[in-house]
Amino acid sequence: MLFTDKITLSGTRRTGDGYLVADARVARTGIQIYLGREVGKPEQEQVRVYRPESEVFSTDALASFAHRPVTNDHPAEAVGARNWKQHAVGSTGGDIARDGEFVRIPLVVMDQVAIDAVEGGKRELSMGYACDLDWTPGKTPDGEAYDAIQTNIRGNHLAIVDAGRAGPQCRIGDSWAATPSHQESNMKTFTVDGISVEMSDTAIQVVQKVLGQFADAKTALTDANTKIGELTAAVSTKDGEIAVLKQQVADAKLTPAQIDAAVQARSAVIADAKAITGAEITADGKTDADIRRAAVDAKLGDAAKGMDDAAISGAFKALRASVGDADPVRGVIKDGIKPVDHSTVDSAHAAMVTSLQDAWKNKGAA
Repeated sequence: MLFTDKITLSGTRRTGDGYLVADARVARTGIQIYLGREVGKPEQEQVRVYRPESEVFSTDALASFAHRPVTNDHPAEAVGARNWKQHAVGSTGGDIARDGEFVRIPLVVMDQVAIDAVEGGKRELSMGYACDLDWTPGKTPDGEAYDAIQTNIRGNHLAIVDAGRAGPQCRIGDSWAATPSHQESNMKTFTVDGISVEMSDTAIQVVQKVLGQFADAKTALTDANTKIGELTAAVSTKDGEIAVLKQQVADAKLTPAQIDAAVQARSAVIADAKAITGAEITADGKTDADIRRAAVDAKLGDAAKGMDDAAISGAFKALRASVGDADPVRGVIKDGIKPVDHSTVDSAHAAMVTSLQDAWKNKGAA
């Protein structure tokens, strides 16, 4: 199979006798991207072909680039002894060198028409060469996947082609065979979001990388939006729980009237317990139920053991009824806390003093 590479011709100079000479990169290592139809695989949209260093820089491959005819555009046939006069406008030299990942060769253009074309802007070079394809897929040492390996690379000719269709790097871009109908453009048809675009191999690789990065970013954004939705739902749930708790606190808050009623009820329990036991009641830290139980225990002793709260409440009520209102405290606390009527107490005390004074006077008279 015959292929062509394209590179930009630069660093040219004229010799004293008018020839144009230059050095050029004509081949490189790495992965090249082809349309499937360019390499005999029309069923595949693209084919990734790997050119290992062992093939590009092999002794035979490098030697095959020396002393090749330079042509003005690709001829419609492979160039050989029978037709080189028809196609050649110059030749490559024999000082073949490795230039990083590239193969660099010297060349000379000797035909005036071709020289004028180069100096007029036709500055692209396209290396025509033959090679075999080993259709064994794999990965390069750097981890890039490929569909086939290019082997047995052999140079045939170096063509001067129109400028502007390739970049400064050499590439396997144009398919070429021994018939005019098989010569192809270096540009590839690449489909992006349903739109077919003509672009170079390098551009396709860049677009593919950007599309991959875009897909990764889109996935990350989707994941982030999902997480935001989950967090938003969690916050809303907590807001609902907080609202309920606030309402429960508000509902549990006592009004001033409720506080007064609670104080009166508490005072009544303490007063009733004192009336039952006839002693002071220590109520600090005790509930109303604790106070009632202490009063019942004090009166019933062992008989109160084992009573539940309901039984204690009944016993407390019965004991309080049996005591009656003899306890002056009960007279003070009835239907809630009421203040003592000091005028009544003072009148009774004054009457008692007057009575005692009268009795004492009567005793002295006697």
